[in-house]
Amino acid sequence: MEEAIIKVSELSIWSGIAAVGFGILFNIPRKTILVVFFLGFAAGLVKFLLIHFNVNIVLSSLVAASFVGILSSPLAHKVHHPPVVFSIPAVIPMIPGYYAYETVLSIMSFTFMEEGNPQKVELIVSIFYNGFTTLFILIAITIGVSLPLLLSRKETVKKNEGK
Repeated sequence: MEEAIIKVSELSIWSGIAAVGFGILFNIPRKTILVVFFLGFAAGLVKFLLIHFNVNIVLSSLVAASFVGILSSPLAHKVHHPPVVFSIPAVIPMIPGYYAYETVLSIMSFTFMEEGNPQKVELIVSIFYNGFTTLFILIAITIGVSLPLLLSRKETVKKNEGK
């Protein structure tokens, strides 16, 4: 159990570091770097903890992205920056590169394989499994991060003062 905690913690720290890296790549303000790290760490912690307890990776990604979306709005008010500044870099490390790579690799192998080879069926299964897993994880991340932000969107005090 202790080994699992260390592994999940390590993966979460790397998720936070990756989130900061993407944040710097997108030119986020300096005072938001710590918040981006925290959200990336939290997203990684939620996702990898759920995966450790045998929750499907698509559902784990949805819950983690929703967690980021829910936390982004109050954090945005505290740091005085739009929630997108925090949420997008935090969820980018959850993009399923492994499944996308396996999909492309299977497509390439299928394309260059001889006609009548019995492995073609295995490759087709791999293409569909990895391709749909990639697609569903991307959809889960998109819904998870955007839905809380859309539902919690409020007009600012400045807009209401003029009325």
